Amino acid sequence: MTMELTEDQLKVAEIELEKYLPRSQQMYGFVVLRNRVKSDPAQIFVDKWPHFSVVFCKPFCKQENDPFRIIFVFATNEAVLEETIRKSSLIDWTTYFGLGINNSHMEIFKKMASEKNVPCRKISVCQRMRLEDISKLPPIDSSGISLSSLDASHIGLVSQTWKFVEHEGADGMIRRMISNFPSCCVLDADGRPVSWILTYNSCAMGMLYTLPEHRGKGYAKVLISSMAKRHHALGLPVYCFIEEENTTSYRLFTNLGFTEDPSYREAWFEFN
Repeated sequence: MTMELTEDQLKVAEIELEKYLPRSQQMYGFVVLRNRVKSDPAQIFVDKWPHFSVVFCKPFCKQENDPFRIIFVFATNEAVLEETIRKSSLIDWTTYFGLGINNSHMEIFKKMASEKNVPCRKISVCQRMRLEDISKLPPIDSSGISLSSLDASHIGLVSQTWKFVEHEGADGMIRRMISNFPSCCVLDADGRPVSWILTYNSCAMGMLYTLPEHRGKGYAKVLISSMAKRHHALGLPVYCFIEEENTTSYRLFTNLGFTEDPSYREAWFEFN
């Protein structure tokens, strides 16, 4: 019932997914990165080709319970989505998996999980913030600030300040992000990162963090602005996800020209 897309078909899928922006933002971002740079190994499935209604992105998992190997789903038709889930083997309900999806589709997965007596737990629900016009970025004074990209020597620093550091696999995820995707950091006088921002495999900017002793210096604004310009120059979408309760980050991105669709929320859940 479903088919895996080839490399050539992924290029066509990118064009088709662009037509559904901003609803398709996360899946579109993943496919864009997959088509342009070395990305996380994954399989992309559709319900039919070339006029698909459902897209699944399934990562290859080396560890059975890797919490950072998340299945992304995009759907334009909920009836087709439910039929695809029921009639295909894309989801193995007997093992652990994470899921990133439009929050409005979650009831379908919750219903099926209940039918199969599979426990599920919400990880987070986020607002999607987009910068649709790079010219909307306000001028940011970065004079006297040393900017660079993160490298492999910074994995431990970034990992230990991340909220999910206690999960096995955190270092591996950050290693892949730093190695494969754009990043930006502010360096102190000794060349050590004191503030940084990374790119997820869905092309979303994230993991923005400033060491406590360096806050209040405007580093976050400089990093967001620099990363937005870099994404734009590379032909990548400029967007991020912000947890609903994170009002500080919401104001920060809003002040930099990012906007949200109040009716849209992206949800992350884990099963088993």
